[in-house]
Amino acid sequence: MLRSYEAPLAKAAGLDPAAVKLYLVGDTGVNAFVAEGQNMFILSGIILYVKSPNELIGVMAHETGHIKAGHLSRDTEAMNHAMVPMLLSLVLAVAVTIAGGGAAASGIIQAGQAIAEDQFNAFSRTQEATADQIALKLLNATHQSPLGIYNTFVRFAAEEARSAHKIDTYAVDHPVGQERLAYLQAGVDASPYRDIKDPPQITHTFEMVQAKLAGFVLPVQEALNRYPVTDTSEPARYARAMIYLRKPNLTGALDEINSLIKDEQNNPYFYEVLGQIYLSMAKPNLAIPAYQKSVDLRPSAPQLRLGLATAELATDDAALADAALKNLKAASLVENDDVFTWYETAQAYSNLHNEPMANLATAEAYYAAGSMKQAGIFAVRAQRGLQQGTADWERAGDIIGAASPLSRRNQ
Repeated sequence: MLRSYEAPLAKAAGLDPAAVKLYLVGDTGVNAFVAEGQNMFILSGIILYVKSPNELIGVMAHETGHIKAGHLSRDTEAMNHAMVPMLLSLVLAVAVTIAGGGAAASGIIQAGQAIAEDQFNAFSRTQEATADQIALKLLNATHQSPLGIYNTFVRFAAEEARSAHKIDTYAVDHPVGQERLAYLQAGVDASPYRDIKDPPQITHTFEMVQAKLAGFVLPVQEALNRYPVTDTSEPARYARAMIYLRKPNLTGALDEINSLIKDEQNNPYFYEVLGQIYLSMAKPNLAIPAYQKSVDLRPSAPQLRLGLATAELATDDAALADAALKNLKAASLVENDDVFTWYETAQAYSNLHNEPMANLATAEAYYAAGSMKQAGIFAVRAQRGLQQGTADWERAGDIIGAASPLSRRNQ
């Protein structure tokens, strides 16, 4: 869903959609941000906060604006510039301390920090305004309404007003609500696409994603308040399947997901949840056909392949280890940096008594997790048992070569 939102925005911005990497962060904070290398991070909280696909698209258009404007590389320059008064204050504070003015030194340091923060925040506010401008252009270029981004910031401004009686405009890293709203309102009024609505199927997909996310990440009671048993809609039943899975009320979870499968027999994600429920009931033999159905319906989805492989390995049936390994390899072709996929791959190789490849998969898991020292240790073990010159032997060498300097840098 997120990729379908971002691709047209990136294209309109003159970016390669494939070069913009999307990361869903499991955090209920209401935020999204970009980082060096065209990486966009979207917290689960912002997806649960917005009211429509158009609102989330507006947030992503704003973040795409940051990438388009090159703000990522300029942040470093601004930070370095802002550091100057802080460093000067430290030098002056040392001199004052030597002269016996300890209390004065503390005040000098605090003043230097305040000046540095003000300088960087002023720079950030300019960036935020520029990103808003680009976002409006991107929404118009893709024939989408700017009402979504406007409505989102209306709520932000209202919450900002409730949280403080007075806000220092130099102490926040974005324009104060009303300033921002005035500009966005003008953009809404000028847009020929302001009244464009989200298509029904786009809205349905968004609501289902919200429901699944809420069912998994919100506190159980909060999620039930959002999707009470009196709500028999498809998103509500979907959410309750996950809520009951966590509660746990596995019978209730089965009832909810089976009712959805009865209504929509070709939805792979319903069978995924069914498989997960059976795994939670310690019934992997029942989970396998459910996961297999999900994979048959959408063979390119790595998470579905991973679920099937997990169920196959959970049976402790050595005869299923090879099938599990094939599914894990297919998942890694799409997403090769998932720690749990590599962990399960190591387990599959171990079940097949292939310890060198189990060590290599373990090295991949540690590498993906950022544990460079452990990645290097297992890559060395793997390389000792692999045939020299093979692709796997070369990959172990790549990990060793990359992990060693990164491990030293981390230390």
